[in-house]
Amino acid sequence: MSATTSRRLINSTAIVSLIFAVCLSIYWWQLGVFNDLESFQTYLLAAGLIGPLLFILVQIIQVVIPIIPGGISTAVGVLLFGPWWGFLYNYVGISIGSFINFWLARRYGKPFILHIISEATYDKYIGYTKNQQKFDWFFAIAIVMPVAPDDVLCLLAGLTQMSWVKYFWIIILGKPITIAAYSFALVYGVQWLTNLF
Repeated sequence: MSATTSRRLINSTAIVSLIFAVCLSIYWWQLGVFNDLESFQTYLLAAGLIGPLLFILVQIIQVVIPIIPGGISTAVGVLLFGPWWGFLYNYVGISIGSFINFWLARRYGKPFILHIISEATYDKYIGYTKNQQKFDWFFAIAIVMPVAPDDVLCLLAGLTQMSWVKYFWIIILGKPITIAAYSFALVYGVQWLTNLF
């Protein structure tokens, strides 16, 4: 399968996922789950571990196969599970997905990466990997920046000489900052908008 075909497949998967999400939302709406946020959270709580595990799985998939924008899924986690549990589930799912990306890129190299991202995006960032020491610092800083292309950089890191240990600690220590920024910006943003209107 060519890189172009696989990217089209990913885009098609994103559309199918969106349709599934809409259908699921309609089903939940008919159940009355969307009457208010508390009803929805109660519904998820009644599902036991299934709700959190499914959400973590979705986060892993969206990191490896970018079918949902990361900021949106992170925000959904906070809305569904609250700021603390939402943060934890986001952290676990995104970190596991980031480790998988690094492993896949290291094992399968550039051809695999081009199945996930366009060649233009690859060319835009690959230059940063020429100097390993500079890339390590750039990568660490980018991981804690909410607007950085984390998933792309995680893939490119797999092509470098960065050790698993260094990569692990950058993700483990850096990801919470980004996730917390998204999570609490959402919580306080919603509160501010609620008070405003």
